[in-house]
Amino acid sequence: MADIVIDHLVKTYPGATARATDDVSLTVADGEFLVLVGPSGCGKTTLLRMVAGLESPDGGTIAIAGRDVTDLPARERRLSMVFQSYAIFPHLRVRQNIGFGLTMRKVPKDEVDRRVRDAAAVLELSDYLDRYPAQLSGGQRQRVAVARAIVVDAGVLLMDEPLSNLDALLRLQFRAELKRIVRRVGATTLYVTHDQAEAMSLGDRVAVMRAGRIAQLGPPIEVYDHPTERFVGGFLGAPPMNFVPATVRVNGTGPSLHIGEQVLPAPEHLDPYRDRAVLLGVRAENLEVSTAEQPGWLTARVEVVEPTGASVLLTVRLGEHELKVQAPPTFRVEPDSTVWLRSPAQSLRFYDAETGLVLAGAA
Repeated sequence: MADIVIDHLVKTYPGATARATDDVSLTVADGEFLVLVGPSGCGKTTLLRMVAGLESPDGGTIAIAGRDVTDLPARERRLSMVFQSYAIFPHLRVRQNIGFGLTMRKVPKDEVDRRVRDAAAVLELSDYLDRYPAQLSGGQRQRVAVARAIVVDAGVLLMDEPLSNLDALLRLQFRAELKRIVRRVGATTLYVTHDQAEAMSLGDRVAVMRAGRIAQLGPPIEVYDHPTERFVGGFLGAPPMNFVPATVRVNGTGPSLHIGEQVLPAPEHLDPYRDRAVLLGVRAENLEVSTAEQPGWLTARVEVVEPTGASVLLTVRLGEHELKVQAPPTFRVEPDSTVWLRSPAQSLRFYDAETGLVLAGAA
């Protein structure tokens, strides 16, 4: 068992006015792959470094496999770490790089050789063991760094943006490899990234961080489909969730949403919010678009058309507000054209216009 339990962790750097981590509590289950994701400066790397023992918290505790490690040095925490840079030794061959940690722990040579071969097989590096790093591609060097981490069989694997130095195609390929490798190894993994696509594809759960706190934690699809605040919806997704200001009105037929001069029927759970300003949240892929007038649909004007191959991304203007719409790849429309939009009621999310938090009963 190698779970990680973070309890009320606080860290403030000298000279800073805001906390780098602000009372963070988090449990990573044994064998779970949990991703910390968020913008630069949100505290995700600081949190990882405190788990690793590279930073000391001002308050709170960290336990690994039921053992309090808060005050233990990094070498005594029984974990491995993969950094953003490859951090491999250019003067050592691949087999020596992979086995470096074992050699430093004075593991017998035959055992080092066996474990290096096993790790190399998992990472598909068996044919490169006698090469130097300069003879490898970027993706192969990153696999060497991962192999060095898993070879020590620590049970806990920490990764700090390990794919950020790879080009887009390599990053996509290695992302799938990494997920397969970690599942095979079975290590408890805490992974840091600013890339929301990585977070969505890799994690069993994702923790979206903002200003030192966890804004939302849950399975990737749940967090993506049901963001509990505007920040989460605006951070996850490419393009991010659309947010349209609206006013709730209630009459004899029930609540309705007024968006400028246009009106939409509103779900019954908005009845308590009558005469209040709200934010209507909807994903680009959940908007249906038509070039023919449709009764009851919203009218918008096309500003930009971006064919992407798999879809056509439209930027449209709805009154004073800009929206992104993901249309089918066969959809044809020209800028300055009028289009009509609608979305299934179950795809709409509603947020407080001032706080940005999801409305009660409206998630």
